[in-house]
This record gives sequence, structure tokens and C-alpha cells, in this order.
Amino acid sequence: MEIATETERKYDVPAEFRLPDLDGKAGISSTAGAETHDLDATYFDTDDLALMRNRRTLRRRSGGADAGWHLKTPGEGTDRTEHRLPLNGTPETVPAELVAQVRAIVRRQGLKPIARLRTHRVETPLRDAQGNTLALVAQDQVTAETDGREQRWQEVEVELVDGSPKLLAVVEKALLSAGATVAQGPSKVARALGDRPEPAAPGKAKSPVLQYVREQRDAITGYDPGVRRGDPEAIHKMRVGTRRLRSTLKTFKRTFPGAADLNDELKWLADLLGQVRDGQVQEGKLLAGLDEAGEQFAPVATRIREHLDNQVAQGRAALDEALESERYLTLLDRIDQLATQQTVEPDPIRRAAKSLAKADALLDEALAHGEDHELHDARKAYKRARYAVEVFQPAGGKPAKKLVDALTELQDVLGAHQDSVVARELLHELGQDSFWFGVLWARQEQVGKDTYAQLPVVVETSRRKSFRQWLS
Repeated sequence: MEIATETERKYDVPAEFRLPDLDGKAGISSTAGAETHDLDATYFDTDDLALMRNRRTLRRRSGGADAGWHLKTPGEGTDRTEHRLPLNGTPETVPAELVAQVRAIVRRQGLKPIARLRTHRVETPLRDAQGNTLALVAQDQVTAETDGREQRWQEVEVELVDGSPKLLAVVEKALLSAGATVAQGPSKVARALGDRPEPAAPGKAKSPVLQYVREQRDAITGYDPGVRRGDPEAIHKMRVGTRRLRSTLKTFKRTFPGAADLNDELKWLADLLGQVRDGQVQEGKLLAGLDEAGEQFAPVATRIREHLDNQVAQGRAALDEALESERYLTLLDRIDQLATQQTVEPDPIRRAAKSLAKADALLDEALAHGEDHELHDARKAYKRARYAVEVFQPAGGKPAKKLVDALTELQDVLGAHQDSVVARELLHELGQDSFWFGVLWARQEQVGKDTYAQLPVVVETSRRKSFRQWLS
């Protein structure tokens, strides 16, 4: 599958529209060499247009330079991410790779043709003096067939290639002066469907707790495609989303009566993600610098890499299976239900304050005893407290942001300390009496001592009254 970022602007134009002269504008040296294409695209969606409502379009298109299956998803800002596959298989069957990319949205629903668009396109390249293509201007005559009716219109698309965003602004000014108007709809298929559902507006929940739940729901479903591709950052972000949601259900349990078992399901998903993510993180930390450390460490590096790669591979297989399971789809359904409920407990901010006080007490006890497992318990408590505080950060202003930042730093130090503990356990398991494994063990022991020594400063910062007064 090819994945590309697409930056384009669309314009509605009258039947008599003519492309204005763009030579000499914003570094454009030539507009010669226009090509003509006849495109035939069939768009797919569910019965309730779940893809459209979530700003996705899926089509099978023949003709033109990029014939194939195309899935467009939201990117950064106004950009779009396009996933492309060649024209393999039967025209009516969406490739499994693309179905996987939208599974978290369509769930159990099938994908079927919803519209056919035939486009006569005149594509004009905008080139600089060196012949580089800065952008492509497509003048499209569109014939759309939906539900037995036919529509026709003209439009212009400007897609950035090697040019800058400034070029788009210059071209837009020229097009508007020539009679074009900014397109009213987000896509051709949206215009073709007319009165069918438009993309859903993200609206804010009345309660900050429910808004936080919605954000975690969106993170879990939003990072699902990247997790299926094995993207380490997506795996990390989805895991964080599950942790934040679990923490919210525990801290604000009166808002979510009867949801205790959902925590078990979220833990199931988080553990699957963790088996992959933890192996990736540990491998990066343990093998850092070993390639330059000398040949004596080569067998050590090989043993560590083989062990952790096997852990990650087994984790990936289990995670891939889980993401296609009914259990996972049911979990997503239940998270949706949480995000749309209206029950809110009174004074939820008090819950966040209590969660933070509990974490403080656990850390004080751990520091008094100097026990690693107690520090780990305190770390988990601070993670929950930080997530609870994050719920109210938008309303809490600068003090709330400073508190979240301070708790994040404290949690990071505690996390680095716990990572060193886990690393030592792994090295002991793998190395037994090996001298070079012992050297690495000693390095991790020093990491543990260094992170422990950092705790007093970050603890003091996290407990500043000016950071916490807004919670009272």
C-alpha cells in the first residue's frame, strides 16, 4: 500500500469558466503541456455513510495516472492522507487492506457502492524555470450517478506537488478573480449525494469528564489504522488512550455506573498493545550504544535483540488477531455509548484532588521505605492523578497546565526508574552469570540510582501550592 499526503483546494466554477493566465505568478514559469484524462470512479460506503460522516472517502477509479483504489483520510490541518492500492481483484470487492484501515469506523457493516462519478479532466501543470512541477490544476467536467439520478457540474482542483502553500494562495486569488468560488462541499461524492449526511461536527460535551472520554474514544479509533500497520507511535498513542479512559472510569466512577467490567476490557486491549510497545522500548534502551561498545558486546546485543524481537512478534500476532475480533468491536461500541451519555456526578473536580492526594501519600511511603515496587505503585497512582487533572486543564488555565507539566515530569522520572528495574530483571533472566550481561546490569542499576536522586526536585515542583490551589 502506498501512503501519500495530499494538499489541494477545490473550487466551483460556471460552465463558461476559462483558466486564467498564471505564467509569472509565484515562480510559475510555464503552464504548457496540459493532459486530458477520462476518469471513472465508484465510491464505497456503508448504508448510513459512516465513512463520509467521519471525513473518509473510499473509491475505485480507472483512468488517469493514479488509477486504483484510493482511501482518503484526515491529515494535518487541511491536508489529506491518501492510501493507494492497484486495481486488483473484482470491482465490487474492497481490498482487505483498505477495509482494515476503516474497521474501527464501519465495525460490522459492509461496504457497498454508493455513487459513480465520471470525470473528463484537463490537467495543467504549473512548472518553475527548471521544469519542476509545482502544482497541478485540474478542470473537471463531472457526471455523477446516485440512486438512479444524474447530475452534472464543473469544478477546479489545485493540488500542490513541489510548490509552497504560498503558491496555492496566489493561484486561488487568480481563480476567484476569474469567476471561481470556493467549493461548498468537501468532495465530489459529497456533492453528488446532496441531502445525504454531511461529515459530523465534533461538538463539545457539556461535562469536561465526558469531553475527555470523547477525546480518548477518538484517539483509540483514530490510531487504529496505524496500529494495524505496525506504526510504533500509533501503538503508543492508542495505549495511552486506553489508559486514560481506564483511569477516567476509575476516578469518576459515579459518572459511569455499571462500567466496571469495561475497565477489564480496556486492560485487555492495553496489555496487548503493551506487549508490543514494551518490547520496542526496552530494545531501544538496552541496545543504545552497544554497536559502538566493542565486539565483546555483540553476543549480548544479539541475545537481547532476538528475545525482544520474538516478544514483539508474538505481541503483534496477538494484537492483529484481537483487532479483528468481535470482542474488540464490542469494546468500541461500548466506548461510543460512554461518550454519548449525559449522567455527570456532582463536584467531579474533587475526585481529581483526592486522586492526587492519594498519589502523594503513596510516594511519601515509598520514599520512606526505598522499595522499588512501592515506587512503581506510586508511579501508577500519579499517572491516574495526572489524567484526572488533565480533564479540567482547559478550565484551570496556566496553573492547571503547570501542574500537568510537573506531574508529567515526575511520572517520567518514576517511569525511567521503573524501566531500569524491568531492564535489570530481563538482563538477569537472559544473561545469568555472563560477565557482559553483568556490565549492562550495572549500567541499569546506575540509571536507577540517578533517577532516584532526581525525585526530590521533581516532587517539590509538583507540590507547589500555586500549581494546586485551583483544585480546592
